[in-house]
Amino acid sequence: QVQVVESGGGLVQAGGSLRLSCAASGSIFSINAMGWYRQAPGKQRELVASITRSGSTNYADSVKGRFTISRDNAKNTMYLQMNRLKPEDTAVYYCNAAIVDYQLHSYDYWGQGTQVTVSS
Repeated sequence: QVQVVESGGGLVQAGGSLRLSCAASGSIFSINAMGWYRQAPGKQRELVASITRSGSTNYADSVKGRFTISRDNAKNTMYLQMNRLKPEDTAVYYCNAAIVDYQLHSYDYWGQGTQVTVSS
């Protein structure tokens, strides 16, 4: 069994900062790519940022220069440091992880989501 759990969401004023965490646990051999997605009310889920196992990163244009994605492979954990937050960043943020089990099968896992609300 594998679990992926996000934490760190909350309410913050525009211009403020939050740090999200995503922790994977269970029967994990390794984790390949990981990513943060978000979904605002009435909108489709979109990719915010992604990171490979070796640390290569990719960001949506809307968050470049404000958000930083990172990971700790030893802890099976990923982070998203969000600075200079804007009201349009308000959404439920989801963690996604490509997890390889001990049978060397790779599966896509999603967390339950964490709410980020930015007030103006």
